[in-house]
Formats: sequence, C-alpha cells, structure tokens
Amino acid sequence: MDALSDRYRRFAEVEADGVSPLYARLARHVAGSPSALSFLMQLPPPRRQPNLFFAAMRHVAGTPESPEAFDAVLRAHGPEIGRIMQARTTQTNEPGRCAAILPSLSAFAGPLALIEIGASAGLCLLPDAYGYDWQLGTGEAHRLDAPEPDLAPCFPCDAAGFNALPDRHPQIVWRAGLDLNPLDVTDDADCGWLETLVWPEQTARRDRLRAAIALARTSPPRIEKGDLRHDLDALVAEVPRGATCVIFHTAVLSYLPDRDDRAAFGARMASRDAVWISNEAPGVIPGIDPGPPPVKGQFCLSVNGTPAAWTGPHGQAVTRIG
Repeated sequence: MDALSDRYRRFAEVEADGVSPLYARLARHVAGSPSALSFLMQLPPPRRQPNLFFAAMRHVAGTPESPEAFDAVLRAHGPEIGRIMQARTTQTNEPGRCAAILPSLSAFAGPLALIEIGASAGLCLLPDAYGYDWQLGTGEAHRLDAPEPDLAPCFPCDAAGFNALPDRHPQIVWRAGLDLNPLDVTDDADCGWLETLVWPEQTARRDRLRAAIALARTSPPRIEKGDLRHDLDALVAEVPRGATCVIFHTAVLSYLPDRDDRAAFGARMASRDAVWISNEAPGVIPGIDPGPPPVKGQFCLSVNGTPAAWTGPHGQAVTRIG
C-alpha cells in the first residue's frame, strides 16, 4: 500500500495543489487513510487512480467537502463507488485542450484530416468550431472568435513565446476518433460522467464543457471503438486523398503500462506519412525527452517527435519551446 499512498500524495503535490484545494486535501487524506487505501487495493491497479476515485464518489453521492464527509460517503456507498470505478474510466474529454494544440495544428496547410487517439466523446475533434482567447502575459490578448460565437464556447489560454498565433480556423475536411471505450455525446449518462470528471472548483470549465457538448450534439463526431496498437491503420486508410492526415492525442500513452508498447507506438508514428501531435507528460514516450517542465504537472506537446511547447493539462496554458 506504500506505493499507492505515494501515488495519492504525488497527485496532491503535482496535480491538485494550486488547482483544486479540495482534491489536494482529499488526496492527502487518502494517502494516510488505511481504510481508503484498503478499499482501493481491492480494485485492479488501473482502477485506483485519484481522478477516477473522486469522480466516482461525486457521481454517487455528490462532492464531499471534507475528509470526514469523504469517509462517511465511502462507508455508506463503497460498493456502488467500486462498481462505477470498474465500469468507467477517466476519459477527461477537455475541449479546452484545443487552445494549446491549435497553434501547432495551424502550422499545417489544409485541407486537414484529423484522427484523435483516445477521443472519448470527440470534443477535441472540433477545434474549428470553438473560440479562443490567448492571453499573452503583457496585458495583451489574441482572440479568434468561433464561427458561431453564440453557440460555441471560447477557451482562455495563457500563451507565451509565440511570434504569431492563429488568426483563422484550420480547414478540416474529415475527422474521426479512436477509443477503447467511446462515449456518446448524445447520451445523457455519458455526458453526466464527463461533467463529474471536471474538478469541483472549476465551474467556468464545466460551463464551457456543457457548451461544447451542446454544440457537438448538433453534428456528433465519429468515434470508433478500437485499440491504438492495432486499429489505427484502418482509420488512416480512410483519410481522403489530398488531405493532410493529422494524428493527435493527449494524456493517452500513460495508459500503456508497458514501456516497449509506448516505444513501438512512437516508432510507428515516426514512420507514418502523417503529422503526429502528441501532448503527453514528459518522459511518457521513449525518445522524446524535453527535460523537466517549467511548471509542475505540465505536458510536453511534440510535433513529429520534436518538443514544441509546454501545455497545461486542460489547455489552460501553452508556452513555445525554442
């Protein structure tokens, strides 16, 4: 249980501190709670994640506002929480990540064909539908309005190091996603789970998620059920002739526990006739080593295997590398 305790303590320090005071407090509580750790040890290792545990508890009984309330909910609803943790995964379909990806995506001339690995409900397959408000840190901002600003969310993002930011949306002519467990953007239960994955204090983020879901429901993106190790080629084969294929993913490869699998995936991507945009924690992909992030918890966005930017996990920041 020591490793599990360390995992929750590390989650509090690296991911939750400064972002979600409640999750930081609860994670430290779990790290020192024999009863909570024993509950988690009954689950398979991939199901012991902090985000999954806290989301499942909130899904069952609302948000516990204190460690004492947390313990009471776990005693009263442990079996139901465990069932949800077995059935659901942390498919955080954060459309705000498009704000961090778009500066790199816009470097490639259209028409573009997008394939997202680990697409969840497909909200990140719609970067041409959203608005963006990049804050430049100098009191200035660069804004790109959505094609339908009354319907689409506008995502704020702190941006640094860029000579220019996009002034138009990319031309996307085809898009599809791949996921082991696709979520249906038209299904209320699936969308309710996505909302529960938003951290408690982030009400504005939850409002933007709801707006993105409503927009996506007008023309639901196509998501195929499949494994990135075996089923990507079939989607790539469908890319329309004349379109530039862009394959991208965020916070996906850490779910491949075998380092050799991650290395093999990176090698296959490097050999493809496609643009590859990866947005993962540093060190997850063997051969891509940007060093430690300037801000703890940041991801490294790489283009065709070359580090290009540091990004906030939810798209809240992007800083150009080099």
